[in-house]
Amino acid sequence: MAFKHTYFYSVFWQRLKCNRLAMVGGWVVALLFVVSLLAPLLAPYDPNGINAWRVLEPPSWQHWFGTDELGRDVLSRVLYGARISLKVGFVAVGIAVAIGTVVGLVSGYYSGIVDAGLMRVVDIMLCFPAFFLILAVITFLEPSIWYIMMVIGLTGWMGVARLVRAETLSIREMDYIMAARCIGCSNMRIIFRHILPNTVSPILVSATLGIAGAILTESALSFLGIGVQPPTPSWGNILTSGKDYIEFAWWLSLFPGLAILVTVLAYNLLGEGIRDALDPRVKG
Repeated sequence: MAFKHTYFYSVFWQRLKCNRLAMVGGWVVALLFVVSLLAPLLAPYDPNGINAWRVLEPPSWQHWFGTDELGRDVLSRVLYGARISLKVGFVAVGIAVAIGTVVGLVSGYYSGIVDAGLMRVVDIMLCFPAFFLILAVITFLEPSIWYIMMVIGLTGWMGVARLVRAETLSIREMDYIMAARCIGCSNMRIIFRHILPNTVSPILVSATLGIAGAILTESALSFLGIGVQPPTPSWGNILTSGKDYIEFAWWLSLFPGLAILVTVLAYNLLGEGIRDALDPRVKG
């Protein structure tokens, strides 16, 4: 079994390495991790440090990304904003994956009325536009990054549930599952010991692509003023402050916008590459 898993991961890594776009996305994601962890060391200034003498200065050697309407260094705020975006992405997707995986496993394994009931819940959730549902919930809550992460996660698990259910429906009919039932294994042991490890592939792909969506959603909420609240730097609220000065302070919108674009694109490229590497029908 250990040899089988080692061979699988070796083949997966070889196929992933052949996908240049996926590797570029992976390196960008790794760089973002380093930047977010080392933001206090990399940021040249205090991200919330106000300087009335340097208001709306264009990019220069002192301030590579310029300054905002309060004289704060935009580069420092973008670096610290990476921390917020990655935190939101991973926590929100973690919540969504946990819920979706459990629902998908239970629905696919038990089938019948349990499957029908859980899938109707999924269908009802999918009827509501996710972003507007998030807006509606956030409106009634106190603005907080933790609420944002929870709401994004609680409204984004349906796709994972459907993928895991589809995998579970095919796996539960295999011989080793039948053998596990014959020797008296409990349903919970079969689900989490034998079925769950074989559903990792779709979960991994969904999680990678979901992080990009969560970062984009958080940025949109912050841009609308109901996400991460100032003075905490977020790519979305940096864009919000820049929209009022876009005619003559272009750098306030350009640099956080590029950060969002590059991050979302990197995660999408990595997710697509992982999906292709795990799909035997795609030639490596």
